[in-house]
Amino acid sequence: MSNSYFESAKRTFEIEGQALQQTIAALGEKDFSKACDLILACKGRIIVSGIGKSGHIARKIASTLTSTGTPSIFLHPTEAAHGDIGLVSKDDVFLILSKSGESDELASILNTTIPIIAITSNPMSRLAQAAMKSGGCILQTTIKEEACPHDLSPTSSTTAQLVIGDSLAIALLEARKFTSEDFAKLHPGGALGRKLTMKVADLMISDDHVPRIGVDSTLTSIMEEISNKRLGAACVIGEEGELIGIITDGDLRRYFQSHEQIDIRKVTASELLSKNPKTTTANMLAIDALHYMEDTLPKVMQLPVLGERNIVIGMIHLHDIVKAGIN
Repeated sequence: MSNSYFESAKRTFEIEGQALQQTIAALGEKDFSKACDLILACKGRIIVSGIGKSGHIARKIASTLTSTGTPSIFLHPTEAAHGDIGLVSKDDVFLILSKSGESDELASILNTTIPIIAITSNPMSRLAQAAMKSGGCILQTTIKEEACPHDLSPTSSTTAQLVIGDSLAIALLEARKFTSEDFAKLHPGGALGRKLTMKVADLMISDDHVPRIGVDSTLTSIMEEISNKRLGAACVIGEEGELIGIITDGDLRRYFQSHEQIDIRKVTASELLSKNPKTTTANMLAIDALHYMEDTLPKVMQLPVLGERNIVIGMIHLHDIVKAGIN
């Protein structure tokens, strides 16, 4: 039975994938460009609407547009007929979804004076005609079959609607030059907010908690500093507090492995340190610091944080970034 489940899943993927290929083939560049131009020129909000499964997709599209710099709101067509149409202003633009374009529930919002962008598979429908009459446009979804074996339950058609909505959002995002900083302002909470806003300064170890040693520090004092501060490394600093190098647990292990006889009284930091280590600044995003550590070969577990004149002001450990929910 499990094989038939998976065969069914693959068939659904294939049918919906074909639906997307059919849709992109039918989607006219002129109409898509006009839809983008209408939305970019909109001084109000994008009013996204649909009924049934199309309504659920419409809600998601409204949310995606809003979170990427295009203020949008979902309007239920039935509620519109009972007063909610009052939230629509002359500066808004409608984005209406309907496979058939003939749903009776849409009647209350088709008689409008603002432009309608219609996402429908029927270019001759009432919705399509209303879109053209309003000065809007039609984004056609050409669907030969639903993934449902009875060709009834909206599946391929809603996938196509969703992808058109996402395509609009991304095209508009790029046109607005919407940056990750802009995105962060609209997503301050949760893991996504942390990833986009949390900086090295928010997570780094600072002040006396930073393991620091001088170039003449003995092996014993080096090991004590690394052990006591528990960051797996120590910054080697000069007289002004500037970074000269770094000594990690790995540096110590490699040193012991390559020397058969060691007089620990004579070994100093100058013999152990790695010069020109990877570093960061307090203003770097924590996610960027994480990528910097992971992309370095060999990978590093900690980064000294430098201020002006290469002064060591802190240290950040990979585990602290991951522990903060950034990955």
